[in-house]
Amino acid sequence: MAIVNRTPDSFYDRGATFALDAAVAAGLAAAEAGAEIVDVGGVKFAPGPPVPVHDEIARVVPVVRELAPFVRVSVDTFQPEVARAAIEAGAAMVNDTTGLRDPRMAEVVAGGGAGVVIAHSLAEPRTQHPLPQYDDVVEDVAAFLEHRRDVAREHGVPDSRIVLDPGHDLNKSTRQTLELTRRLGELNGLGSPLLVALSNKDFVGESLDRERDDRVAGSLAAAVFCVLQGARIVRAHNVRETVDAMRMVEAILGWREPAYERHNALPEGNA
Repeated sequence: MAIVNRTPDSFYDRGATFALDAAVAAGLAAAEAGAEIVDVGGVKFAPGPPVPVHDEIARVVPVVRELAPFVRVSVDTFQPEVARAAIEAGAAMVNDTTGLRDPRMAEVVAGGGAGVVIAHSLAEPRTQHPLPQYDDVVEDVAAFLEHRRDVAREHGVPDSRIVLDPGHDLNKSTRQTLELTRRLGELNGLGSPLLVALSNKDFVGESLDRERDDRVAGSLAAAVFCVLQGARIVRAHNVRETVDAMRMVEAILGWREPAYERHNALPEGNA
């Protein structure tokens, strides 16, 4: 899952894809590089002033409409009205980083026939949650995700369209996120596909003492580890590098044939 942020203040690209043509171009380039889903967002997760719903719709819907004919599109939003407009424009999935805090989101997803990513986070949308505490971070995250999945089911979203995201860094310290990553395999017991969104995040930077623009290697290592623990969707900024890492894992595990085979092999056509 590639990331296209049509925001002027995203934590990673600092507004590089805020312009409509830049956002569309980035989405098409991501698909060309191998992304199977492009996640379009109009409001960053971090605390800040509210963005009016009509402004968020104006940011994301034109991008969704342009990309939907070419690649599966997800919309990153916690606003049901934005999700409805995006689904009508062609979005196939809603990525809700508040974990269906507003139950109306589940109604919109069910009614629109879309999929949903339910992420774990504790705070009210776009507010700070200082010093988050957990009795057991993995058990607490699992309980939250299971409860919010039940909400989706109750509103008519089938299991086949539900993905769970443990929420790396979302209202979690670096140590809490590292433990969540280390024990990610325990969440397989929930029975839903797992998405991990860990690209260039602070837990990578703080683990390695690397600034935002120097976290690709750490992000790839974390992504590979998570896939080996059972994650099946990786949300990432650096698409080409992440696609290569995932395809290499698939080749090692026997899920993908090599692109070609020449090394110490007979020339093609020879027996």
